[in-house]
Amino acid sequence: MKIGFIGLGRMGANMVLHMLEEGVDVSAYNRSPEKTKELVEENKQQITNNKKKGTLIPSYSIKELVGQLASPKIIWIMVAAGAPVDSVIEELLNAGIGPGDIIIDGGNSFYKDTERRFKQLKEKKIHYLGIGTSGGLDGARNGACLMIGGEKEVFEGLTPLFNSLIGTMGTYTYFGEGGAGHFVKMVHNGIEYGMLQSIGEGFDLLHQSPYKLDLKAVSGNWTKGSVVRGWLVELLDKYLQKDPNITQSDGRVGGGETGRWMLETAKEAGIKMYALEAAVRYREDSGKGPTFTGKVITAIRWMFGRHEK
Repeated sequence: MKIGFIGLGRMGANMVLHMLEEGVDVSAYNRSPEKTKELVEENKQQITNNKKKGTLIPSYSIKELVGQLASPKIIWIMVAAGAPVDSVIEELLNAGIGPGDIIIDGGNSFYKDTERRFKQLKEKKIHYLGIGTSGGLDGARNGACLMIGGEKEVFEGLTPLFNSLIGTMGTYTYFGEGGAGHFVKMVHNGIEYGMLQSIGEGFDLLHQSPYKLDLKAVSGNWTKGSVVRGWLVELLDKYLQKDPNITQSDGRVGGGETGRWMLETAKEAGIKMYALEAAVRYREDSGKGPTFTGKVITAIRWMFGRHEK
């Protein structure tokens, strides 16, 4: 199998390296050529005696990438949500993508945008899948969680590709047509916001307790048998082993876009989102007066996605 891949940031580059190890041939392009060159060098360092190893073909323009693929072309986009996705799709159309070809958006797109693109491309007889990708950098490199939306028959035809991405620790699920996959990913991210906020607030109180608690002892305790154990607590525990007072963060929390989408969608459905509303508001206010809560949240975000804040 051979695919084109556009967007070689932290997630994209790790996904490409994982697919190569699984025997998928990848034509890879990034807007800044430095990222493409970095991927070429990193691929050279990978284990070379794997019989299933795929071939990396660097591309330095979208037109070049499209020309490297046989029909039906399969192209995975991993760029920022919104206008960048529309821009890449427009470039692909101008470069010769046509009927029968498949475009996959694996980023954090708003499900309504995915629904619009799905319908627009269907009119041109181009297939479009919207896939929510979770698992952070570790998942991208070793096995991701994929939430898939689009035409079912197209999804079924691409199961070898999805199998190459999930490794032994990931999974994939088809949820329905259009923006279904990105809808599920939006809710996933909203839940993550609330979980991070709760962990951050809890450890802030522990930090200020009268007992001079060892936070890494608390996190270590909670990773084994506790009701609140889970990957986010495990990541915090790993971080605290190296930086027990979280000195490497100023407490400003980034993100917020997918949380606001979920609040907007919940409002349309008449559902109150108390936890998410508080978490989004906290992120918006964190730059004004950073707290230890923010330090905890940014520490965990750094661990799973190398987010600077």
